[in-house]
Amino acid sequence: MKTPSTTNGEPNSSRVGLVGLGLMGAVIAERLCERGWQVIGYDIDPAHTQKMTAEISLACDVGDVFGRAETVILSLPDHHAVTAVLSQIGEEPVGEASACRLVIDTTTGDPEATQANADQLEKAGISMLDATISGSSQQLASDEAVVMIGGDHRVIEAQSHLLDALGQHRVHLGPVGSGSRAKLASNLVLGLHRLVLAEGLVFAEALGLDPQQFLELLVQTPAYSRQMDHKGPRMVAGDFESPAARLRQHAKDVDLILDCARSAGIRLPLTPVHARLLADAIAAGDGDLDNSAIIRQLRPPTSDRDQPNK
Repeated sequence: MKTPSTTNGEPNSSRVGLVGLGLMGAVIAERLCERGWQVIGYDIDPAHTQKMTAEISLACDVGDVFGRAETVILSLPDHHAVTAVLSQIGEEPVGEASACRLVIDTTTGDPEATQANADQLEKAGISMLDATISGSSQQLASDEAVVMIGGDHRVIEAQSHLLDALGQHRVHLGPVGSGSRAKLASNLVLGLHRLVLAEGLVFAEALGLDPQQFLELLVQTPAYSRQMDHKGPRMVAGDFESPAARLRQHAKDVDLILDCARSAGIRLPLTPVHARLLADAIAAGDGDLDNSAIIRQLRPPTSDRDQPNK
């Protein structure tokens, strides 16, 4: 098993590759740079790379990232994108000529696909951790997110300094794939909390209550959840256009949750309702808005609050 060389958990080489510079990837890059890491970044979307600071060295392609960095972090839309990235490196996911010795995959994806990618990387002598992140890009930036890790504990211990840069709050859950499984289960709960909050706000408003006052009340009751802090103000204000996490990305996660539930032979009675509402939101053109925009599917169509920033 080959891993990046370290001394007492500190990197001998401070160079880290990062493929995927979207909402989460951009925050990961910023956190790494703040902690002294040299980041080699790449994204297929020029709009993402143009937003990067001068501290980040932009690679010309995926192969350039894997060729220059011992550790490569993936922050991609789904497991299909992860498999596609790894396939670009060659017949073997990462050839012996590559500098890469560890892949850390933060992508929310199918746990079985994550395991398959790890097995393929292992054939090339590359270790892998799946380190999914529970929390939005804003929560990651403010160090409120939790990193859920699957993989060999020896690799985790050796890379503690780098993992600290991803997030101070982290849990090792078991072998590779465990992080992906935990992310799907936690996203199920998180998404339903958000949907219930939206429904409660709409209901309170229909009863004649002031939504802002009601939100302030909810925070003080046993009904409280952190979604009230992070998504409640957006829902009340209709502030959806600067997303911390996009609605279409959560819809992808919910579809994957349902796929995994079918494979496991279990019913999730509430989640199909959530999936339909998310699909309706995307059909209405809300897919790239903040995921708090789910409230727009519950409001009366004639409501002024049906539009963002109203």
